[in-house]
Amino acid sequence: MSTYAIGDIQGCFSPFMRLLEKIQFDPNEDVLWLTGDLVNRGTESLETLRFLMSLKNRAIAVLGNHDLTLLAVAYEATPYDPRHHTFKDILTADDKPQLITWLRHRPFLHHDPILGYTLVHAGLHPHWDLSLALSLAQEAEAILQGNAVAEFLPHLYGNEPSRWDPKLSGYDRIRFIINCFTRLRFCSPEGQLELTVKEATHLAPPGYLPWFSIPERANRHLNILFGHWASLQGKCPVQNVFALDTGCVWGNCLTAMRLEDQQRFTSPC
Repeated sequence: MSTYAIGDIQGCFSPFMRLLEKIQFDPNEDVLWLTGDLVNRGTESLETLRFLMSLKNRAIAVLGNHDLTLLAVAYEATPYDPRHHTFKDILTADDKPQLITWLRHRPFLHHDPILGYTLVHAGLHPHWDLSLALSLAQEAEAILQGNAVAEFLPHLYGNEPSRWDPKLSGYDRIRFIINCFTRLRFCSPEGQLELTVKEATHLAPPGYLPWFSIPERANRHLNILFGHWASLQGKCPVQNVFALDTGCVWGNCLTAMRLEDQQRFTSPC
């Protein structure tokens, strides 16, 4: 059995299938870990969700910011915008309720102590150790998976609060938690988020660093797998942090890393 961590698919189902063929993925033996952003921007979001849902426990996917956008549109918390959204086929599909239910029950963080890896979409706040990160992920997951999901989603968007405080409460607390897991790139050593800059690490705003480069971050001992940051092109200078979004939706490639030996495989997009 092998476990493959795969970067952001973003509705690029055909390259995803080619990658699975290349690694000779066997759904009876192997397991896929997906870094989130399963949908949007690509043209095959419906096929992607249907396939992943069919794999049941052979696919472990964390939520990304584009997956949350689909949920927000599906619950009418934000309008569908054809300039930015390419998942209308999901919204009109007969199995939309099952797909949306499956998606909102995905976690924000997955940790496997046996394999020794932690999976997130964007990153981990530098002040959060594994225990705290797991607890906070479960807080946010409970909102999305519970009866208050439609009430919360209109409050999902925003860059504030920008600094972690254990005393945060209500929508501000959940928004901050979700922003860390799904939007984080740059952060100050004091823990302040910078959520507007998407460029490569050498273009960090003054006073900010990539989240994985913060000195003495509380989760520095974890082997972390993440996507989200396509401009890194799968390269991270920190030895035990693995960038997997290699910009498939932008015409580059889709990347898988076999966790047992860290060998990488790519499929051109």
